[in-house]
Amino acid sequence: MAMANLARRKAYLLTRNISTAPLRSSFSLSRGFASSGSDENDVVIIGGGPGGYVAAIKAAQLGLKTTCIEKRGALGGTCLNVGCIPSKALLHSSHMYHEAKHVFANHGVKVSSVEVDLPAMLAQKDTAVKNLTRGIEGLFKKNKVNYVKGYGKFLSPSEVSVETTDGETTVVKGKHIIVATGSDVKSLPGITIDEKKIVSSTGALSLSEIPKKLIVIGAGYIGLEMGSVWGRLGSEVTVVEFAADIVPSMDGEIRKQFQRSLEKQKMKFMLKTKVVGVDSSGDGVKLIVEPAEGGDQTTLEADVVLVSAGRSPFTSGLDLDKIGVETDKVGRILVNERFSTNVSGVYAIGDVIPGPMLAHKAEEDGVACVEFIAGKHGHVDYDKVPGVVYTYPEVASVGKTEEQLKKDGVSYRVGKFPFMANSRAKAIDTAEGLVKILADKETDKILGVHIMSPNAGELIHEAVLAINYDASSEDIARVCHAHPTMSEAIKEAAMATYDKPIHM
Repeated sequence: MAMANLARRKAYLLTRNISTAPLRSSFSLSRGFASSGSDENDVVIIGGGPGGYVAAIKAAQLGLKTTCIEKRGALGGTCLNVGCIPSKALLHSSHMYHEAKHVFANHGVKVSSVEVDLPAMLAQKDTAVKNLTRGIEGLFKKNKVNYVKGYGKFLSPSEVSVETTDGETTVVKGKHIIVATGSDVKSLPGITIDEKKIVSSTGALSLSEIPKKLIVIGAGYIGLEMGSVWGRLGSEVTVVEFAADIVPSMDGEIRKQFQRSLEKQKMKFMLKTKVVGVDSSGDGVKLIVEPAEGGDQTTLEADVVLVSAGRSPFTSGLDLDKIGVETDKVGRILVNERFSTNVSGVYAIGDVIPGPMLAHKAEEDGVACVEFIAGKHGHVDYDKVPGVVYTYPEVASVGKTEEQLKKDGVSYRVGKFPFMANSRAKAIDTAEGLVKILADKETDKILGVHIMSPNAGELIHEAVLAINYDASSEDIARVCHAHPTMSEAIKEAAMATYDKPIHM
């Protein structure tokens, strides 16, 4: 099996004109570790988020002397500390409350009184974060990665000055330096985030009380997830979006069903709407909006406004210009297929370079980058990176949308299967949503898969694997799936793509 996988991998590389011969490296792979930040390293990573810490561990595993610099004083970056992980903790906790209050009785479970203990809910979230950050520190020790806590900036392409968290300054030297500083909240003109009444996603994770009215600016992944959290806990949620649709990157058919589902959960939407002013001088917040194309203004009132208009690459204070690293007009660092910048020995990965701003994409960048540095082959295909909205139901996708295929002039077939026809979904009363598969009309090669359902983020990975190995819809359809499972809907959708489903 291992030899077969190796042969397949080599064939894959050859189809893309990538040599399978070993790359030559300028350093020895004998194992060695930094005893202090000032010793010369094989690899230095600035940033300890998903991209940075994964790159550091992988580099050390490959025998490279490695130092990771992190300004926060806690590893894991935005994702672990104030992003992916704490938001998923609150999504789960709020979903449990909502189920107990609205669904348990349907299953014969009667609860006389259900209340929200917000401090306890937030404490559970904080405990999860602390345990995971400590876990990464443990992995650093296990793999002998040197960890420097402080803010790093370039002195030269091989030197980083670090203002440490204990007030000292040290210089970290490295043959190869990787920038993995992630991204920050994108601000909006005229709106000042105070993390109290006008909050970013960071502040939305730690509100001291449940707002009666919450306005979310931006109908993307983060805004809808945080809106769901507070909506379940009792907030009246209104989402204001400049574009004509929520989550513009989502497949159109799935998006429409998704929006209807959120509206059934009492989430309100104001699409094609522009925010033109904000007043937070009183007890609450007044938001002045108007149609995106111009028109009469309206004033909305809320206790809290969440600004969720996207994220921007975070490279402030790195002194990239001092060493001549090129960036694009939005501040992303320009790199080649090996993650090298225009400055020899300097690399960049994750949210600071073009591509999806996703933690798992950053992790793959980190692994591939250090593999190249170590003289091996790295590879990340951004067209095959899954995306997930962790609401209820979840929406997960990989590959092309139907709109993209139409725009590209690709002939395709569509196979769909609703969870209303899935026995497991019906048995546990979670039958909302569907699986949609797009495949090439001539070859049956899978081009895109989109799932809306509870746990769609787990179900999608069968499709991710299939797309990465250029599988056909018939390949999935002919694989035996356990019964009764939600994943049978993927098999049925595949059957519907190349032939006919059985249970519909």
